[in-house]
Amino acid sequence: MVENNPLEMVKEGLGKIEIAPEVIEVIAGIAASEVKGVATMRGNFATGVAERLGKKSHSKGVRVDLSNNQIIIDVYCVLNFGVSIPKVAKEIQENIRQALLNMTGLETDEINVHIVNINFESQKEPAVEE
Repeated sequence: MVENNPLEMVKEGLGKIEIAPEVIEVIAGIAASEVKGVATMRGNFATGVAERLGKKSHSKGVRVDLSNNQIIIDVYCVLNFGVSIPKVAKEIQENIRQALLNMTGLETDEINVHIVNINFESQKEPAVEE
């Protein structure tokens, strides 16, 4: 049996299960933002406006491409200054891969991590006066 849609799974006798690409974006966005060292995810102008109006966009900074029966995910994120970029990027890839596999049973063909900026603002704790 040849699958036309990588997000469609056929179960014997029970019908088909189809997962919307938006679901993949949300899962990948949450999984990426959970990795230590990720400051924020990079969105576009529309997601920035929506967040200012109080609507949280969990798929911000994630693009899913379903061409050629492959699942290709591009993640755009801002990292904190001082972290190991290759190490954090690898953790992002692994966290997304594992989250998608656990929640959907889908294997991804590529997870491309794009570091678009570095966050230089450190969260310093206020000095305690004695």
